[in-house]
Amino acid sequence: MDLTKAAWRKASRSTVQNDNCVEVAGAPYIVAFRDSKDPNGPKLIISNSDFRNLANVLKNI
Repeated sequence: MDLTKAAWRKASRSTVQNDNCVEVAGAPYIVAFRDSKDPNGPKLIISNSDFRNLANVLKNI
């Protein structure tokens, strides 16, 4: 999947000094994740519905 034009976002709590975070980008039908320290490295790609399910599970932990 080509994510070269994806708009990646860091968590709002990320700072310049703290670059240990995950970035996320939305695209039609998928959500992609990557390590902010390695933007050209591997990406985890899941469907929008799987992302909603994951978010619901995490909210209830």
